Amino acid sequence: MNGIDVREAIARAHREEWARVVASLTRRFGDLDIAEEAAAEAFAAAVQRWPADGVPPNPGAWLTTTANRQAIDRIRRESKRDDKHRRAQVFHDDPPESPGAIDDDRLRLIFTCCHPALATETRVALTLRMVAGLTMPEIARAFLVAESAMGQRITRAKAKIKAARIPYRVPSAEDLPARVSGVLAVLYLVFNEGYLATGPDTDPVRHELTGEAIRLARLIRALLPDDGEVAGLLALMLLIEARRPARISAGGELVALGEQDRGAWSAELIAEGHRLVRERLAAAATGVAPGRYQILAAINAVHTSARDMRDTDWSQVLALYDQLVRLDPSPIVALNRAIAVAEIDGPEVALAAVDRLGPGLAGYHAYHATRADLLRRLGRGQEARAAYDRAIDLAGNTAETASLTRRRDQLLP
Repeated sequence: MNGIDVREAIARAHREEWARVVASLTRRFGDLDIAEEAAAEAFAAAVQRWPADGVPPNPGAWLTTTANRQAIDRIRRESKRDDKHRRAQVFHDDPPESPGAIDDDRLRLIFTCCHPALATETRVALTLRMVAGLTMPEIARAFLVAESAMGQRITRAKAKIKAARIPYRVPSAEDLPARVSGVLAVLYLVFNEGYLATGPDTDPVRHELTGEAIRLARLIRALLPDDGEVAGLLALMLLIEARRPARISAGGELVALGEQDRGAWSAELIAEGHRLVRERLAAAATGVAPGRYQILAAINAVHTSARDMRDTDWSQVLALYDQLVRLDPSPIVALNRAIAVAEIDGPEVALAAVDRLGPGLAGYHAYHATRADLLRRLGRGQEARAAYDRAIDLAGNTAETASLTRRRDQLLP
């Protein structure tokens, strides 16, 4: 195996095994810092040893064993090792989960990172780091904040978990509903990072992240089969994931929804997503108001029901966005609503709505990309070019940057 193959094997192992290694160490030692640092040291050891020794037959087992040794060595070096040993033993000897509980270390790790003692954004950021293995720059871009600020947020979160002795387990049945909303927020952001990766040196679509988010959403649905928002988030992910085969062109460009080959979409995922949406619509008919994820899933159900972009029921899409704005009046929701407005009332009306969002979205690449497309449709080429330039500067996804660059270069002088 040559050097390139080894590097690819290490990168693949990081994608596939990071969460398992961290979760395994957290379960054994009860300390997120020890788990994260030992896991990082194990991957660093792989970088040094695998080129010479070869990639082991079971990379995950090798990494877990190496990380455990690193963790034990660190505990022995600590001046307060006796206290750490006792704390690790307390976590290791927790009473077993109740019969029927889902036995998944990564799910336990998510609930630990999403404990209500932490602020919502901190829960999401910590889980993206500890469970999904995203780098600090990737997480910072997902939150539109500075990397240093995100690093401090995650450090404080781990310290709070340690100080409060937050348990490493799936919550009890009576606590589970109140805890699930933070977990759903985490999974949605993990999915989004996979669906449109922000890192310039990563694949533009990271299937391991979307797949992991869907897998964990299925586990949570097994825990809470009657929770509408769990079902809604799962449906939303499935309907978006169904379009993945058509999202990147052979030339490496992001393909807009209206230009995708709908025959390449996954009929199986669409059918499952539509079934979940229909179940939630039936519940809404009984007076149970849908939540944010259920409405987003319904919007995507409309898109995936149309055989062609021209067949899209934009009036229904706009009505659903109007409903969503009442639940989530964020600038990003308003930006997406404006795209539907453009299809019904025209680009000029939509542009006026988008321009009102400028102060809150000046650093968001999709805001400038949307403005650029609307300006292009209005024949305002010079302004469109400037908006495309700003979107290209801010976009971190390589496929999206390629698409934006082509659109800009196609503008008339």
